[in-house]
Amino acid sequence: MLRKILVLLCLVVAASSLGFASSDQWVQVSSGHFVVLTNSNEKQARHILDQFERMRWVFQTLFPKANTDPAQPILVFAAKNSKTFQSVEPQAYLAKGQLDLAGYFLAAPEANYILLRLDADQDHPFVTVYHEYTHLQFRDDCEWMPLWLNEGIAEFFQNTEIRDKDVLVGEPSPDDLLYLRQQSLIPLPVLFKVDANSPYYHQEQKGSVFYAESWALTHYLMVNDRQKKTDSLPTYVRLMSNHEDSVVAGQEAFGDLKKLQQALESYIHDSRYMQFTLHSAAAPIDESSFTASPVTQLEADATRAQLLSLVQREKEARDLADTIIKTDPGNVRAREVMGNLAFRAGDHETARKWFGEAVKLDSKSYLANYYYAVMSLEGANPDQDQTVESSLRTAIQLNPKYAPAYDTLASVEARQHDKLVDAFHLEESAIKLDRGNLYYRLNAANILGMIGQTQDAIAILKGATGLARTPVESAMVQSRIAQIESFQQARAQQEKDRADYEAASRASAQQSTQAIPIGTALKHPSEANGPKHSVIGVIHEVTCGYPTVIEFRVESAKAAVKVYSNDFSKITLTAVGFTPNGAVNPCSDFDGMKARVQYAETTDKTVDGQIFAVELRK
Repeated sequence: MLRKILVLLCLVVAASSLGFASSDQWVQVSSGHFVVLTNSNEKQARHILDQFERMRWVFQTLFPKANTDPAQPILVFAAKNSKTFQSVEPQAYLAKGQLDLAGYFLAAPEANYILLRLDADQDHPFVTVYHEYTHLQFRDDCEWMPLWLNEGIAEFFQNTEIRDKDVLVGEPSPDDLLYLRQQSLIPLPVLFKVDANSPYYHQEQKGSVFYAESWALTHYLMVNDRQKKTDSLPTYVRLMSNHEDSVVAGQEAFGDLKKLQQALESYIHDSRYMQFTLHSAAAPIDESSFTASPVTQLEADATRAQLLSLVQREKEARDLADTIIKTDPGNVRAREVMGNLAFRAGDHETARKWFGEAVKLDSKSYLANYYYAVMSLEGANPDQDQTVESSLRTAIQLNPKYAPAYDTLASVEARQHDKLVDAFHLEESAIKLDRGNLYYRLNAANILGMIGQTQDAIAILKGATGLARTPVESAMVQSRIAQIESFQQARAQQEKDRADYEAASRASAQQSTQAIPIGTALKHPSEANGPKHSVIGVIHEVTCGYPTVIEFRVESAKAAVKVYSNDFSKITLTAVGFTPNGAVNPCSDFDGMKARVQYAETTDKTVDGQIFAVELRK
């Protein structure tokens, strides 16, 4: 279980310090899928690249529908010795008595990184790397793939051994076998149902059984299918991808689950285990297509500064990036590092400055364009939206596979009511590129809700429940579903009230030649055809009239703005930086909230304008 904990910690563990690495001869060798950066030599770099291309080939061969290629080539930082490896290793692993790591996998928002130590002397030095690389291959299947199978496959491939002409996969883990022989197995119907909220996924002792048993069952089913020429596991995968109940799918694919449990127990206590050999000599890997180029110490240190910032060794990353900029004032990557550090520290204005400089120095940096846009989104000036949109479209043009750029551009487009459909299509693109991302589904559902397609929004949310990996995420999805259902009910009541009001008005008109006004409907009947403005501030003095009239004041740092709407149900309402607890009632919930309010001028000079969008903020 400790190994699994280390995988989870690789992104959040605190760390400490090392300055410039000693001067080395660095080389970079690239294919279309991996970039190997090493201070060893070109021959070793080509060998490492070939091994990872063969690992990729294994997944292409065994799982032709798996997503083998992320948006950007994976960067492999191959350190020739422990000294170089420690220059990017989290501090927690450097202390005496800690595990002697040979490599780990680092998944960051902008890219994926593999850190290797080439002088490691272990039977399977890259267990963590292969485990997490397997998860990367199946990230698009997280929506339907049960946790036991997701972890079982990763455990199955983690002991992979890549040799010159063949690849061995599925070697059993002696530790897992010994552990399972001493523990009671989880009943299969329970194992199949384990999700992000289960104690079997979070509690250490139960989690150890869960991971080990998931590996054993996956190994048994693969071996059994191979020996008997059956396809029980592919059948189970097909049923689950069609969103069948996990236990029902297990019964249909594997038969009697009690008998399967007995067979699994016998398999665990048996002393004979198979492993698979794939002959990779015929793999279509063209080594002549690998490109090699020397890398300066300055360029290598820029990469190291980037890695240090990702493993939370902030001071070292900042010092290293600062030294690089002083030596090379035009260095783009060092500025991106400084921008990332400022962003994580909450200093968004400084982050925007660094990313803006990077954009000016190198317009081909999709990350600089993306982060500059993200930081600029926080500005109060609505004219900034054009600059933001331009930067995001540049990021998409430079890297059409970078899903976050589509997602962010969708949020910009969603601010304009006439661009909601375009915003939804952008969100669809983000989902296609990263099908395992829960938040893209939440954003897509939010846009559909603005358009009025609430049933489709609920369908997306219910389909996304399998992507939630923590109790908080599960609660978030359920909260959004409840929020939209509550909105549907409120809208239905609103329509009923409107119909009642119109009926009462007609009845009143029939009884008298002079209409009798009811409530405060159409308090400001003028059209909103004037210039559009935006203000960020705190909402005060909210008043509502029958049936859907709202008026309030927005207090900003510069002035107070008085705005209204005759139908608050037509206001485009979004939330940034938090998830509302249930449905938002403008009349009772707006007062005291920080928001960005967009409005258009009208001919009625008693107010500043008519509201068309409200973006609630923390």
